[in-house]
Amino acid sequence: MLDVCLLGSGGMMPLPYRWLTALMTRFNGSSLLIDCGEGTQIAIKEKGWSFKPIDVICFTHFHGDHISGLPGLLLTMGNADRREPLTLIGPKGLERVVNALRVIAPELPFPIIFREIEGAEQTFALNGYRLKAFRVNHNVVCYGYTMEIDRAGKFDVERARAQGIEQKYWSILQKGETVETAEGRLTPDMVLGPARKGIKLTYTTDTRPTNSIRENAKGADLFICEGMYGEKEKASKAVEYKHMTFYEAAQIAKDAQVKEMWLTHYSPSLTRPEEYMDEVRRIFPAAKAGKDRMSTELTFS
Repeated sequence: MLDVCLLGSGGMMPLPYRWLTALMTRFNGSSLLIDCGEGTQIAIKEKGWSFKPIDVICFTHFHGDHISGLPGLLLTMGNADRREPLTLIGPKGLERVVNALRVIAPELPFPIIFREIEGAEQTFALNGYRLKAFRVNHNVVCYGYTMEIDRAGKFDVERARAQGIEQKYWSILQKGETVETAEGRLTPDMVLGPARKGIKLTYTTDTRPTNSIRENAKGADLFICEGMYGEKEKASKAVEYKHMTFYEAAQIAKDAQVKEMWLTHYSPSLTRPEEYMDEVRRIFPAAKAGKDRMSTELTFS
């Protein structure tokens, strides 16, 4: 099971009723945060989740509304006497940018591991899931992220018994691990059926529509996508500043055949996104206007 919470749904500046866009996930005892704008700590507290299990923070890009909350979060983690390493993932220049922000958070009791994304795509294996960063099209280098949790095939008891595999090895093989015995090596494929459908989450903000988004979001259980503007008259503004409209996001969701889409990263001038959703749903029926603390649990089929 993957817990997902859209901590904030605003772009550019926080508002009294809308925090800046940030996403938090929880899986298997660890938490991942994507982006950390001003107010992210408050959003986490409002949700009732904990800072302690956060072991990975990813950044789409280095504009202030996506990273300016990091120094305060690092200080909070340090004040809580954190000792475990924290992994940061982001575009080239990540270490330089973070160290500049750490002028106001210079001493931390835990190490930071920097993973700078190389090229147009890169996949990271972390805490039982795969995280793929893929380049999108903003006015600075910017990435979207897809998280995938694989699900092994079903354990076949009859096959295990037919091959004389002792029951004490079953749970190990079921976890996908290999076992060395006096009689030889036992591998998971000896007892597991075909891989089953896993869980897939795709998140992207601050971009024009791109094929990279369509390809990486394909078949996602949940697609969280920027919808900077709902007003039709602002379509040219979206092109100029390399953002996306509600309707462009909906078309990507339709093309990628995702199960559900949440819009996020609204312009501060967009006070009532729900007003535009009827037309959005004519393009993609399973669309929702994201809002702060919107949450779901993604489970295996």
